[in-house]
Amino acid sequence: MNRRTLISGAMTLTAGLALAGCSDSSADKASEVSEAKPSLKVSGAFMPEPTMDTMASGFFTVTNKGSTDKLTSVTSSLADNVTLHSTKGSAMKEQKSFDVPANGELDFARGGNHLMFESLKSKPKQGDKVAVTLHFQKSGAVEVEFPVKAATYNPKPGKHTSH
Repeated sequence: MNRRTLISGAMTLTAGLALAGCSDSSADKASEVSEAKPSLKVSGAFMPEPTMDTMASGFFTVTNKGSTDKLTSVTSSLADNVTLHSTKGSAMKEQKSFDVPANGELDFARGGNHLMFESLKSKPKQGDKVAVTLHFQKSGAVEVEFPVKAATYNPKPGKHTSH
């Protein structure tokens, strides 16, 4: 073996090891990201005091510090049915689910996404608290207490409190 062949072989081996090292590191990071789980926190939950005997609405924010999740349904002993809705302009549309973005928020606020409590079993009054269960695809069931606020209550943006 001559010196040139030996140096060429050593350089090829060094380059191969360097690339393999980069590849393993990237694979580990990708693995960590794919294995990350959603980390959800619900805040700012409230229900305006219903003006009708049969329907009510609900609002809240889900903050996610992990990977994506999906809000798939909502249940409450207050109503026979709780549905998910979006509002665009003046059109309200029932939705089957809502994505909760990775490291982001899903906001349910007046004039936008909201819950509809249909066929109320009783009409809650201001000061009452309504037990609600949010069902997520990955995170499972999350219990939330919705305080009943004045019918005209509208929190200031960014002033959410945990419940």
